[in-house]
Amino acid sequence: MRSSLLLISLFITLSGFITHAQPASKAEVARWQQRARQVTITRDTWGVPHITGKTDADVVFGLLYTQCEDDFDRVEMNYIDAIGRLAEVEGESALYHDVRARLFMDSTQAMALYKKSPLWMKNLLDAFADATNYYLHTHPSVKPKLLTRFRPWMPLMFSEGSIGGNISVVPTGRLRDFYESRKMSYQPKPANNSLEDLYERESVGSNGFAIAPAKSVTGNALLLINPHTSFYFR
Repeated sequence: MRSSLLLISLFITLSGFITHAQPASKAEVARWQQRARQVTITRDTWGVPHITGKTDADVVFGLLYTQCEDDFDRVEMNYIDAIGRLAEVEGESALYHDVRARLFMDSTQAMALYKKSPLWMKNLLDAFADATNYYLHTHPSVKPKLLTRFRPWMPLMFSEGSIGGNISVVPTGRLRDFYESRKMSYQPKPANNSLEDLYERESVGSNGFAIAPAKSVTGNALLLINPHTSFYFR
């Protein structure tokens, strides 16, 4: 048990060197500044950013930059979670959360996917990394919890459109049992697919709702998607 924990801890500790702080080179800063000059960001009365650019990559650059402006902590935590390094921020309690994330996807796979991606995809991924790194460069007072350097392969760590995704259905307790005691203490209940059970089962998932023009003050239709989540949760 102890050897398993030591190996897992060492694996996670060593990963901390992947994004070790590196000062931006003059060439990088010049590239970021050139990209920024190609993007226009206009915020409306409610602070919602409207982004225009010459290319799709320019717009991605603007989008990520505004996300960082609005909630860098949330953006950073999304990626800390996805790349399986949460324990470096929250401690040992998140160890198996990270193990689960890495069992589904690891940085080596993501890097390989980036290398073989078509040029148009690489351009978008590069814009993501450039925007987040440019934000940190222009906001030296912002102190990241962990990620001082964002890499273009990082978005490929997400297996689907949600930051939690399907991996959340895998109990971390079962991973803990496997690595620490070699026993499976978690015993799933037999499935009950009777009609009564299906009716009584509480719905689980995201929510959203629409408001018809006749019900709104402005007379416009409104659509609220995932209003239960924090800004930039996804």
